[in-house]
Amino acid sequence: METWTDWTPVFRLMILGLLIAAGPLAWVWLRARGASTRQRLRLLSALTLFLTFDLVLFGAFTRLTDSGLGCPDWPGCYGAVSPIGAHADIAAAQAAMPTGPVTFSKAWIEMIHRYLATSVGVLILVMAVASLIERRRDPTVPALWPWVSLVWVCIQGAFGALTVTMKLFPAIVTLHLMGGLALLALLRLQTVRFGQADALTQQAGALGPGLRLALWGLLALVALQVALGGWVSTNYAVLACRDFPTCQGSWWPEMDFARGFELWRPLGELRSGDALPFAALTAIHYVHRLFAYGVLAVLLGVGWALHRAGLTRHAAWLWGLGAWQLLTGLSNVVLEWPLVAAVAHTGGAALLVTLLAGWLAAAYPARAKPATAPMTASVWQEGRA
Repeated sequence: METWTDWTPVFRLMILGLLIAAGPLAWVWLRARGASTRQRLRLLSALTLFLTFDLVLFGAFTRLTDSGLGCPDWPGCYGAVSPIGAHADIAAAQAAMPTGPVTFSKAWIEMIHRYLATSVGVLILVMAVASLIERRRDPTVPALWPWVSLVWVCIQGAFGALTVTMKLFPAIVTLHLMGGLALLALLRLQTVRFGQADALTQQAGALGPGLRLALWGLLALVALQVALGGWVSTNYAVLACRDFPTCQGSWWPEMDFARGFELWRPLGELRSGDALPFAALTAIHYVHRLFAYGVLAVLLGVGWALHRAGLTRHAAWLWGLGAWQLLTGLSNVVLEWPLVAAVAHTGGAALLVTLLAGWLAAAYPARAKPATAPMTASVWQEGRA
């Protein structure tokens, strides 16, 4: 029996994303009327970075409001392009389970996240094509990174689909979060390469080899800490420890590291099908907390090194974001995971990654290709002589 896939919801979502992206594209065109294509690319890359940051925050909001399965299929909602067309299916699911994963509000949150993601993909596609065309006229225009970003945003879309089809599989959801922060880093790199860098980032071009290495190390630690934080969030382990600085009244509570960090398993279960024990959730939470102490110590040290090098504003940004992450992380524990603090914690991590990526991009300026002079007959003869 012949089977086929109905691609109609995909095409409908793509068209809707194109219509949403038309607004930012029109704004860039009007704002940069009379400007060169390179100047428009600068503005478009900065706007895309801003919208992607918003997308990461809204993705955190989607996850934290348990809206990830608000539409249990992908890319549409019960085959429709919006919850309006899926009204009957959503109503039936909500009637069967009023506090379940499918409600009208959760469906709208999930679909808005998909609309925003599709529109960001369209903007990156436009930027990739435009940069490739412009490079034919100006060899200094960076064309590689927009295409890398385009490939990466497609991978992100695939992880988004797996997040739904695999029913919030913790490893997939965590990788989806990490992929969003990697996309922010790529887009920040592009804004620097296109020349859309603020004064703070431009000053980072004077970083010496030692400070560059320190920033790379800090970025690696932040990435690992974000992965650990994503693992806490996707396993709903935030409230495994409700006190601070101890956990469950102990400096070393009962923990099950082996089961807690069994990576490839369904949500709330082990690979064997047994329920995930509470000691495993405690281990997930406490490892993230302990590692945070180390990351904060390194962040303070790198900030001090930047301060001694005369980059006081850079140090202030690092210290400020470190304090922000500490306060929002503590708020999640002692205030029992308020939505505002949880989203703010994700936003602080995203901003820290974006900031470090921009400084490192400025510290390694792109090398312009030397112009090749045309080979005249005299030059040819001198070369043969």
